[in-house]
Amino acid sequence: MIVVTGGCGFIGSNLVHGLNRHGVDDILVVDDLTQGDKFVNILDCSITDYRDYRAFVSDLPKTGAGDIEAVFHLGACSDTMESDGQYMMRVNYEYSRHLLDFCAAAGIPFIYASSASVYGAGPRFSESPENESALNVYAYSKLLFDRYLRKHRASITSQVVGLRYFNVYGPREQHKGRMASVAYHFYNQFRENGNINLFEGSGGYGDGEQERDFLWVGDAVDVNLYFLDNRDKNGIYNLGTGNARSFNDMARAVVSAVNGRTSDLAGLIKCGTIRYIPFPGALAGKYQSYTQADMSALRQAGYDKPFTPVEQGVAQYVEWRSRS
Repeated sequence: MIVVTGGCGFIGSNLVHGLNRHGVDDILVVDDLTQGDKFVNILDCSITDYRDYRAFVSDLPKTGAGDIEAVFHLGACSDTMESDGQYMMRVNYEYSRHLLDFCAAAGIPFIYASSASVYGAGPRFSESPENESALNVYAYSKLLFDRYLRKHRASITSQVVGLRYFNVYGPREQHKGRMASVAYHFYNQFRENGNINLFEGSGGYGDGEQERDFLWVGDAVDVNLYFLDNRDKNGIYNLGTGNARSFNDMARAVVSAVNGRTSDLAGLIKCGTIRYIPFPGALAGKYQSYTQADMSALRQAGYDKPFTPVEQGVAQYVEWRSRS
């Protein structure tokens, strides 16, 4: 049996779909369905069972590990604006630590979600402690768990992989609200209002020119499955594309995909399809104006598939949303 925590969430549900395509349907989904509408993300999946994450954690001491083949740990609070540090540390750090300790003791492969937020404001995005910082308590909860793993890694004989996700976008993220990807919000804005709002210049970048490493969720799933199939691989790895793209690029890709023809950025700005709004004061000092994953460690681990360019990924996403 494969355990997927956060299996009703964005990346988790896409991973469950990917496991099904991979020929795996003996899956235990662990999540929190207080937000009940997340169930739609796995409605058409084949799974063995569902457990609330609180019951799953409390039962860990008496859980028989013999039936568990691997654990994908994607369950977390991903709201970077959440200010309740006790909640964040309990859900993101302590939960993860309990699961790692359980898997390590039982020899179960453990593949978990870290975050590119551990790099703070950058400017270097490679998996070394000297490049790591935190701009908010969410990032700190992820960074502290990475440090916990590093401290105990030498004593763990089973596979442990941490994936530092950059800006993931794609199907099944509608429940995330304001924390959904910019691709999701740009699509909604354009379909509803005929225009897209981007931030004015900040952090030394021009209007809409802040850059992120945008990752198609299908690529994220493929990397997870790679490690499931290659259990001799261990470590903490960036998971992006290695290619930063601007928010202007993302907005242009959305408009082009919806309209079915390539759009010119200057023309979109001139006609008001792309507009710039003041940078929110609440994000001052907490915002990554630039991210670009150093992908050399993942490539050295043997993952050689190309990553999906923004234009291609957004086109697939828009096509999926038009059918949903």
